[in-house]
Amino acid sequence: MNGNIFDIQRFSVHDGPGIRTTVFFKGCPLRCVWCHNPESQKSTVSVAYYSDKCILCGACADVCKNGCHVFTAPDNTSAPVHVFNRESCACCGACAENCSVGAIERLGKSVSADEVISEVMRDALFYKNSGGGITVSGGEPLMQADFLAEILASAKEKGVHTCVETCGFAGAETVKKIAPLTDLFLFDIKETDSENHKIFTGVPFEPIIENLRLIDSLGVSTVLRCPIIPEKNLRDGHLRGIAELCASLKNVTEINVMAYHTLGSSKYEALSMTDGMKGVPPMSDETKKECIKKITEELYALGLENIKVC
Repeated sequence: MNGNIFDIQRFSVHDGPGIRTTVFFKGCPLRCVWCHNPESQKSTVSVAYYSDKCILCGACADVCKNGCHVFTAPDNTSAPVHVFNRESCACCGACAENCSVGAIERLGKSVSADEVISEVMRDALFYKNSGGGITVSGGEPLMQADFLAEILASAKEKGVHTCVETCGFAGAETVKKIAPLTDLFLFDIKETDSENHKIFTGVPFEPIIENLRLIDSLGVSTVLRCPIIPEKNLRDGHLRGIAELCASLKNVTEINVMAYHTLGSSKYEALSMTDGMKGVPPMSDETKKECIKKITEELYALGLENIKVC
């Protein structure tokens, strides 16, 4: 079975326990205002153009059959300007292959489950020694449930620890299919207020919570991953909501505070997309520590002293 991915990162240490290989799926049903992987949103191939890397050599125009890359000079005295006509682009990737400086990148490819597992098993020794394994992220892995199930089943057959990072927006049957193949869920909690959740992500909160409770009822260990975003969900009520949600579940082992950063900002321009957080500075380490402290205090007030917040 084939599926669409946009990256495989080896030696990941922030996507679950131990040393891991993280497989990033293409496609996501959410449109989070603060998304730092905009290239993952579409399930189809995308083309990114980084104008700051372009040396105006014209190699892309030489191979583009649709005339998407045009080099023009505004006047006789100005240097040429590279114009990328994205509307005509078929995302074939010929320009990216012919670009020697990495100014153009084709994002996304169709691969088989066997190809993914073959790449994952290159680091089997590291998993064994560190307690690591495979993490499937995105985008949203549950959008390609059959492909995901095949990868997870194969990994478990080989004795590899499996982890799925998800926003939780999927059908209950999909969750029931994936849960028995998953050792650990990294479950994103974007917002605990229902109205705000719809505003910030474009989808309702209720189906996500239902799936989280379903996973919990199935006895699968879960880490709550909570992106905290200045000017959006950075407020005491949301931090309290995270603790209260955790208190209502039985199999949460940890809460991760994911501080807002701006590392994805350049991707928006490269993909001709609008950055909803443009101009908002990254969250400081001190603010993150304060968020961790407040969630921890709320957990203690609820009688939960064994949940790690980091």
